[in-house]
This record gives sequence, structure tokens and C-alpha cells, in this order.
Amino acid sequence: MPRTTAGIFKNLNSEKNGTTAEEVVTRLREMIQSGELAAGDRLPPERDLAKLLGVSRPTLRAGIRSLATVGILQSKQGAGTFVAEAEESPTLDTSALRMLSALHGFTSEEMFEARLALEMSIAALAAERADSEQMAQLAEEVTGMYASLDRPEQYLVHDMQFHQTIAAASGNRILTALMNMVASILFEYRSKTVKRAIDLKDSAEQHHNIYRAIREHDPEAARQAMRVHLIETQKAQRMEVDEATLANETARNGRRK
Repeated sequence: MPRTTAGIFKNLNSEKNGTTAEEVVTRLREMIQSGELAAGDRLPPERDLAKLLGVSRPTLRAGIRSLATVGILQSKQGAGTFVAEAEESPTLDTSALRMLSALHGFTSEEMFEARLALEMSIAALAAERADSEQMAQLAEEVTGMYASLDRPEQYLVHDMQFHQTIAAASGNRILTALMNMVASILFEYRSKTVKRAIDLKDSAEQHHNIYRAIREHDPEAARQAMRVHLIETQKAQRMEVDEATLANETARNGRRK
């Protein structure tokens, strides 16, 4: 029986205003890591939780969406939002990888290479092992991508869920956990730049190609479709970062005048 634990939440705005979705994410992660929230626990309803944390409902919703995207929370229609059960959430704690990255200066290129190596193998396995339910989920996420081409942040959520579904379809929980650990960090990086995406239609087409290869049970085609997609994703993010850098420089120069 899932617990509802409204009494353990603390107001994030007790000392300052302007709480962001990232702070909501941080607080909920801390509660899970400390054991205040356990696998299977049900969060209070959105209205109540927003009040308990002292944040707006859109801010809370964005934080919950981020955690659901990396498999930490699960939203169940008509039932509420839950901390994912251990067997349903193979995402590893990213803190160790973040610390190693800080100590050794891992580059975004190295992270992409790691993801490339993992996800090409995962896609090939998914082409061999995906069941009908997983195929339906992949189709739904592709449809969601096409429907949100003009809403980059929502598109990115469908993107991440598509890749997580492929990982689950691989049937290898170790590869899935490793992929989710790397991908969750890259998702956070991309979420800061994706709003500057120029055209997401090409990306949606790449995902459709991956889906088609998996549906046709063609491991090599799935492997190559994933390779093309991730290489193009890296290029797109570089462009988004360049656009953000240029915008920041323009803004700074404008303030100096």
C-alpha cells in the first residue's frame, strides 16, 4: 500500500522567493536519497504539494516532469504521482559520475561517445527483444514528438521517454541503468538549450527511423539509425549552445552601452 507523506515536505520559499524547478528536483531527490520518500510512495496531489513546498503549480509540474523523464517518479493516470519502484527505475544515482566529471574534466564529447557506444548496442538488442507493449509506447512517443515540434521542452520529454523505452526493451538492466545515468545528465544539459532548437522535424524523422528498424526486428538497421540520430543530436546541441553564448554576449554588450 503506497504511503502518502504530506507531513514530511518543507517549504522551499521559507527564506527566499523565486524557487525554480531545479530546486524542486533537488529537494525531492534529497528526500528519496535520505529515505524520507521510499519506492512506491505516493506524492500529495499537485495542488497540496505546491502549497507544502511553497512553489507555483507550473514550477512543481516542471520539476516532477524532469524526475519522471529520468525514471525517478511515475505519474499514473487517475492514481497520482509515485516514487518509482526499484525494478521499474534502473536509473543510477548520477552524483558519482558528476563528481568524476568535475575532478577529471569529462567533456560533453566524451559523454556523447559513451552514450553512442551504449545506445547503439541497446537499440540492436531492442530490435530483437521489444514486445508489443513497448512498440506501442515507442509509437506513442514518436507521435508526441511530431505533435510538439513547436514546443521544444515538451519535445525533449518525449525524446527522453523514447530512449528510455528502447533501453527497457533491450532486456538488459545493466545497460539500461548505465544509459539512463549518462542520458539523464545530458538531458539536464539539453533542457537548458533546447528552447533554441531551430528545427526539430529532422530529429523526429530520425526517431521514426529508429522505431521502424526496431519494429522490423532489424538489429543492424536499429544500430545505424541510432548512430545517425545521436551524431545529429550532438551537432544540434552545439548549435544551441553557440546560439545561447551569442545571445548572452549580445545582452552583456547591450548593458554596457
